[in-house]
Amino acid sequence: MKTAYELAMERLRKQDEQAGVVDRRLTEAQKAAIAEVRNFYEAKMAEQDVLQQSRLRRTLDPAERDVVEEGFRRDRERLVADRDAKIEKIRSG
Repeated sequence: MKTAYELAMERLRKQDEQAGVVDRRLTEAQKAAIAEVRNFYEAKMAEQDVLQQSRLRRTLDPAERDVVEEGFRRDRERLVADRDAKIEKIRSG
C-alpha cells in the first residue's frame, strides 16, 4: 500500500509529463560544481555580514546607518542573484 506522499508524488509526476516538463538528474560533476558555488557565496555573505557589523559599530548617525544598511541589502541581493544565476547555468548544462 502506498503512502499519501507517494500518491501525491505520482500525481505530480503525471502532471509534469502532461505539461512537458522533463526530469533531468544532475550529474556528480554538476552537484559538485553547485556545492562549490554555494560554499563560495556563503563565505562571501558571511564576510559581508562581518563587514556590516563593523560598519554599524563605527556609525552613530541614524541616517548614515540607514545608508550602510541599504548598501548591505543591495550587496546581499546582488550576491544571491549572482549565486542563483551561476547555479542555473550549471543546471542547464
